[in-house]
Amino acid sequence: MSYRKTLQLICGFAGGSAAVVFAAAAADSRGYFGEHRGEGASRWSRFAVLHAAQPARTPVHHTPAATGPGWDFNWDKRDPSVLSNGRKRESVTEDPSSEQDNSKPKATRHILLIRHSQYNLSGNGDTERVLTPLGREQAELTGQRLAALGLKYDVLIHSSMTRATETAHIISKYIPGVDLVSCDLLREGAPVEPVPPVTHWKPDAVYHEDGARIEAAFRRYIHRADPKQKEDTYEIIVCHANVIRYFVCRALQFPPEGWLRMGLNNGSITWLTIRPSGRVALRTLGDAGFMPPDKLTRT
Repeated sequence: MSYRKTLQLICGFAGGSAAVVFAAAAADSRGYFGEHRGEGASRWSRFAVLHAAQPARTPVHHTPAATGPGWDFNWDKRDPSVLSNGRKRESVTEDPSSEQDNSKPKATRHILLIRHSQYNLSGNGDTERVLTPLGREQAELTGQRLAALGLKYDVLIHSSMTRATETAHIISKYIPGVDLVSCDLLREGAPVEPVPPVTHWKPDAVYHEDGARIEAAFRRYIHRADPKQKEDTYEIIVCHANVIRYFVCRALQFPPEGWLRMGLNNGSITWLTIRPSGRVALRTLGDAGFMPPDKLTRT
């Protein structure tokens, strides 16, 4: 086959780049790039031509660029590096690096947020809005699930509203020895006006009134461990859907106005993990898989 036909064939199969490489190699072998310089020199000349004909390669990076604000590691105002910078040392001989290391949290906090069970919606006021028979059964199932997890629970905190208090007391039967603590900050309410807005649900309280209280509850209970804490903790908080959904948005640094976009079953378990570094993970959201389908409600 002639040189011209060979070149045309390669162009058809491999494109122009291959033709350039082939033509350059052939031309070099015929001495078109200069006088014959021996076998070794000719081989290096071909290598240089082949290398120059290859397309430039750039490393491929698969890390996507952030489209929103970055993670704020001082979201709970407990970042040790920030705290130590503004703290006066007790002595001039104190090592600042040692001080900062001693102030670093070393334990992880696990917070299990439980939505109260089904209750009597037609009751007049909080005292009459007690759990229904199905609601009490749901609380039993939630207590059994928490016991089956085999975790060492440190405390069981609950909203002071009747439906949350009853749910917490039923659950406590399955985790004996765990202290019960009532907290008014955890009462149900409207944390912030939802986006997008809704017309079918109008809160009785003003947003800024409930919002301040629920935000105060968030700051009290959702934060990284104290530096003095040596072991991981598991804390149970029995409260309400609006409070839990707002806590999740705030803890994950999502827009808090999106709290109403999530739905939670009665007696469900939402599990937040807060690492010593300030990282937060949502392990489960509204888990109710331990309940039979005919026991699931969202009232």
